[in-house]
Amino acid sequence: MSSKGKVLNSKEGYNLYSSAYEKNTAYLNSFEKNIVLEFMGNLTGKKALDLGCGTGRLVKDLINSGAKVVGIDISDEMIKIMKNKFPKVKSLVADSENLPFDDSSFDFVIASFFIVHLKNLTKTFDEIYRVLKDGGKFVLTNINQRKAPKLDIDSGKKIVIQSYYHRPEDVIKALENSFFKIEKEEFVKDGKAWINQIIKVKK
Repeated sequence: MSSKGKVLNSKEGYNLYSSAYEKNTAYLNSFEKNIVLEFMGNLTGKKALDLGCGTGRLVKDLINSGAKVVGIDISDEMIKIMKNKFPKVKSLVADSENLPFDDSSFDFVIASFFIVHLKNLTKTFDEIYRVLKDGGKFVLTNINQRKAPKLDIDSGKKIVIQSYYHRPEDVIKALENSFFKIEKEEFVKDGKAWINQIIKVKK
């Protein structure tokens, strides 16, 4: 796949970037400052969906919190790595706008570094609402990324994966339009500038 100016969709891009992604987990964690873990809380006996699970960056934390975890991602290659790392965790390739689960299947959903790849939030938020049980919780992050970065892949080339900037107030509005109730919102900042919006909502 040539990297000469072409912007790749999430499936194409993360299939190419999957092995390099594994080397960047500490960098990704730095955008969350443990807030995601705090919002996650104790999930003992709960069924949790890691939406856009990638190679399983948050799966160990979900397991340690007591959850029974299911992971989905649009990238086949990311899921392959995920399955190798966590063979006992159910993981599958799926689209967030058409989740392959029954209504009220999960107690908890997490989507970190995910909505940046969604042009429209409504269908995904509606699907998350559908698969959550009444009273279920959803934690998401919204990275402040106005321009998609160039990513180094193992071949030595650079790629760009399509991304979309979402204003914090627009994310809140979209969640409320999908009938979620906002419980917590925190920002990771660099000085006065926000880097990451982290939100916890309830169905």
